[in-house]
Amino acid sequence: MGQAAVDLARYRHAMPSVLVVEDEPVVRDVVVRYLREAGYETREADDGLDAKAQLEAGMPNLVILDVMLPGMDGLELCRWLRARAAVPIIMLTARGEESDRIVGLELGADDYITKPFSPRELVARVRSVLRRAEATVTPGERLVFGDLWIEPGTREVQRDGRALKLTAREFDLLYFLASNPRRVFTREQLMDNVWGYTAANDTGTLTVHIRRLREKIEPDPSKPTHIETVWGVGYRFLP
Repeated sequence: MGQAAVDLARYRHAMPSVLVVEDEPVVRDVVVRYLREAGYETREADDGLDAKAQLEAGMPNLVILDVMLPGMDGLELCRWLRARAAVPIIMLTARGEESDRIVGLELGADDYITKPFSPRELVARVRSVLRRAEATVTPGERLVFGDLWIEPGTREVQRDGRALKLTAREFDLLYFLASNPRRVFTREQLMDNVWGYTAANDTGTLTVHIRRLREKIEPDPSKPTHIETVWGVGYRFLP
């Protein structure tokens, strides 16, 4: 094999891989084409069981997962995947299916986008999710708040000496708030800084992630001592 071929093989190996799980051929083909043009390796599945088999064989860097799938629906597959890996998940939902979006986020999806959607916007979401999931922070900047500590270098969180299982987006949100203790952030500011975009009509994504974080880091989620709601404004982290 020539040097050019070796270099190309290394480049392709280094490209992030995305598994696109979508049963509509036209939608799947468009998504795959735009991802490949953006420099991503792609794998495809047209039903939940096929996707599950592919995931068992090897994890991609990110999964784009439609909610409505034959064989095993997207929500069930999301639950199965999240119990086994922290790979980022972007859900695809039909417009108006607010309950599916909320359930998907509660199951651990990192983001969602509604159909019909702009393929360019989806690629931008993929870049944002991967960038934050792969972000590295200089080791040694551990944040400690009593029995809660956050290690950015390894993206680990512990409470009372017990490791907490956070999704990539949950960690990003917690670390951003904890890095700016007592500062109040609006919903728009948190979406922009943590998700990388501001969605004026998106009222569920942040709410679900705040609730999930409280369930994981607060001794009593109904009476949070760290993540405080500032009514009419947004949220802040109390050290």
